[in-house]
Amino acid sequence: MKTLRRAPVRAVLAVVAAALLAGCAVGPDYHAPTTPDLPVTWQVEQPWRQAEPGDAIDKGRWWLRYNDAQLDALQQKALANNPTVAIAIARLTQARATLDASAAARYPQVGLGARTQRFKISANRPLTNYSTPNFETVQNDFALVLTASYEIDLAGRVKRLVEGSAAAAEQSAADLANVRLLLSADLATNYFNLRSTDIELDVVTRSIALQRRALELVTARHDLGAVSGLDVAQQEALLQNTLTQVDLLKKQRAQYEHALATLTGTPAPAFAVAPDLTPMTPPAIPLGLPSEVLQRRPDVASAERAMAAANAQIGIATAAFYPSITLAPAVGVDSRMIESLFDAPSLLWSVGVSATQVLFDGGRVRANVNFAQGGYEAAVANYRRVVLTAMQEVEDGISGLAALDSATRQALSAVAASRRVLDMSTTRYEGGASTYLDVITAQQAVLNTERQVAQLLGQRLVTSVFLVKALGGDWCSTSQDGAPGCG
Repeated sequence: MKTLRRAPVRAVLAVVAAALLAGCAVGPDYHAPTTPDLPVTWQVEQPWRQAEPGDAIDKGRWWLRYNDAQLDALQQKALANNPTVAIAIARLTQARATLDASAAARYPQVGLGARTQRFKISANRPLTNYSTPNFETVQNDFALVLTASYEIDLAGRVKRLVEGSAAAAEQSAADLANVRLLLSADLATNYFNLRSTDIELDVVTRSIALQRRALELVTARHDLGAVSGLDVAQQEALLQNTLTQVDLLKKQRAQYEHALATLTGTPAPAFAVAPDLTPMTPPAIPLGLPSEVLQRRPDVASAERAMAAANAQIGIATAAFYPSITLAPAVGVDSRMIESLFDAPSLLWSVGVSATQVLFDGGRVRANVNFAQGGYEAAVANYRRVVLTAMQEVEDGISGLAALDSATRQALSAVAASRRVLDMSTTRYEGGASTYLDVITAQQAVLNTERQVAQLLGQRLVTSVFLVKALGGDWCSTSQDGAPGCG
């Protein structure tokens, strides 16, 4: 009797000892990567300035810095309706659910089972004792049993499983942030391309009006016999060529508009953006240190969390080398009469421990560990690739904006010069000092330079968006009304 009473005590002591052993975990502990080969600073030109970004600062609504209400509305619509964002949100939900399921393995699983049956025992069943005959019986069986099962995390398999699931959930959160950043950047790029096309269309339309008046002038002079029909034909050819450019620009604009429709989750036939010729200027984008890009870019964060998840997989695979120990206590009642089900003689209980240890598997466990190790090494290489790409994209954005700013200033000077050339060519032609071909050439030069200015404006805006994306989004905290600022 004393031996029976000591059995639960011994079981409890075994559980305590196992819990103490479960504090360790096999496999390597994860350490955040170091990047000693990062440059100290960017290769910049004036008027760039350094910012002081931090990992906790909101990088969200960077597009508000462009002060365009239409762009703001499209961004909000895209973030709410875009299917790609919805997919990323669903995957994050799945990852968090997986984490909850993995964390549940830290606790015992408790179940309640009930059984009721009426059955007959055969009199011809095999004997258990030659001196005791079998008898046929018909009886009831009522049982209610509370069971528990708990895996002792001797090798830290559950600990590594939770670590890996937590890292995967954080990776999914970073992926969602990256999807939103890419979506907002893609939408802004198409929007600014559409706006620059509107400006370019306006330039071409105004040029057509001037060319029509020039055609009327040269036609009137031809009717008076002052010029030949060649001058009229040359002006007509220039006008028709310019009209062709209008059709091509409208086609290009429609493609940008259709892209905006898809990004905002709207069917293309039901979407339209009215032309807007409001002048646009990229915001001044401050730069932090190269190392701060690693904190700001969600794709870098995702790659780093992927390494943590892959590292945990090594521990999970290594735990298979160690015994698997499970506690399975149970307590309940069992009776052939329901009215005596909860009487003291109906009580039953058990305390058991099961353990399994792989003795020979042909190298399967070792192969799984090697597979996990290879996955971690691939994650490390991918992290390095993402970091190098981030550095390249920021430098591309910096040098690109600097070159486009210089080109825009030169293009504006070219517009002024080409207009002076057109005025002089027209005066010389009217005075008979030159042919009409000089006027045609000057008209074409004005059109080309003005279109180039419109194109450079669009390129500057698009490149600024590219740089914002390369830097990981916005760079300062937002105010209470949601507008970003560096106050």
